Amino acid sequence: MKVNEIFYSLQGEGYYTGTAAVFVRLSGCNLQCPFCDTNHEDGSMMTEEEIVDAVSAYPARMVVVTGGEPSLQLTESLVDALHKKGKYVSVETNGTHQLPDNVDWITLSPKDSYMGEKAKVVLSRVDEVKSVFDGSHEPTWIEGAKHYFIQPCDTGDQKRNKAIVEATIEYVKRNPEWRLSLQTHKILDIR
Repeated sequence: MKVNEIFYSLQGEGYYTGTAAVFVRLSGCNLQCPFCDTNHEDGSMMTEEEIVDAVSAYPARMVVVTGGEPSLQLTESLVDALHKKGKYVSVETNGTHQLPDNVDWITLSPKDSYMGEKAKVVLSRVDEVKSVFDGSHEPTWIEGAKHYFIQPCDTGDQKRNKAIVEATIEYVKRNPEWRLSLQTHKILDIR
């Protein structure tokens, strides 16, 4: 697998915010979202055993497989190997490709509002929806998810970001089935 980076931090978004986690960022994505804040193209080839060894160097049980788009590379055998080490495997995905059935938690960040039909969600199981919001569209509702989060889009423009945060708060107040998710890792200035 081509791995962009493996690092240890706190989950900064969604349901598990504040949880210590080992992040496995896989390289590459099938979408080029205009607001993507992750340099995920570079990376090194690693075997599944090397990935498991790197993850096992950290004490956290939670492993977050992210990208780019992790569904392009993630395998059932890697998830099984992480489970054998006592790890809980969470995946952050755009939902355009199927994931291995043995993943413990699926965070879907749908991009269809921005990218159209090529970002169509194909997953039948989702634990949480984390919809990026800039005020220009309705967030994507995925029936059957357990939790729904709406997250202000970080444009890099402080004035625009302030307006987006205000619009997001107002959206949640009008639509209380959604909860606000902030990128706390950026607020705290951690990885």
